[in-house]
Amino acid sequence: MEIILQVLMLFIIANCALKLSFRKWWYSVVFGLICGAFVIYTYPFATQQSKTQLVDYLANRDVMQDMAVLITLEAALWLAYCFLISKRIFGGNSSRWTKVLDWYVSLLVFPVLFDVVSQTIYAMPGTSFTAIAWIVAACSALAPPLLRFLFRLIMPEDDFRLEVHFLMSLFVCILGLITTVNGNVTYAAVVEPVNYMAILYSVALFTVMFAGGYVWNRFKW
Repeated sequence: MEIILQVLMLFIIANCALKLSFRKWWYSVVFGLICGAFVIYTYPFATQQSKTQLVDYLANRDVMQDMAVLITLEAALWLAYCFLISKRIFGGNSSRWTKVLDWYVSLLVFPVLFDVVSQTIYAMPGTSFTAIAWIVAACSALAPPLLRFLFRLIMPEDDFRLEVHFLMSLFVCILGLITTVNGNVTYAAVVEPVNYMAILYSVALFTVMFAGGYVWNRFKW
């Protein structure tokens, strides 16, 4: 479970940087300063957390289920942004929701930063908490603009970066869906008998809509 969460946090940071690659450079600088300020503000709370307490959080099924839901919602916003911004990249008109999601980067990156501060404090015993916090804050402030520059350097095409952003968002969503605690899947499948009538209705609806669209396309174009 810890390995899955570490991979998930890595993908959240990378996907956040990919999201910033579609904005101006100053936006990534401002977001980096916000991340650094968040680390400085919250590191006293991180020093109060024991390592066993964090392990208990990971073993708490209710906490992990709530986190899985938040991860799924975050991934849904990223996926919606991918679909909306694709219209702008390929010459379409931007909707108002595109402008709203342009300003949204990530909220899950802040719990990730809190965990990074906590793990760094545990990994460096005897070091001043304030010094560790300032080091992590400096890295957090520099990481967004540097990662944005790196992604734009490696993938200069917007459409290619958008595709990678979509795939990474999908991967984050899948990790949120399969997050398990003690072998229990967060979104467990409901065992129900096969509803053949509902399947028949779905096939009939698809057939009617497909035929209608085909006929309309033939007559209109």
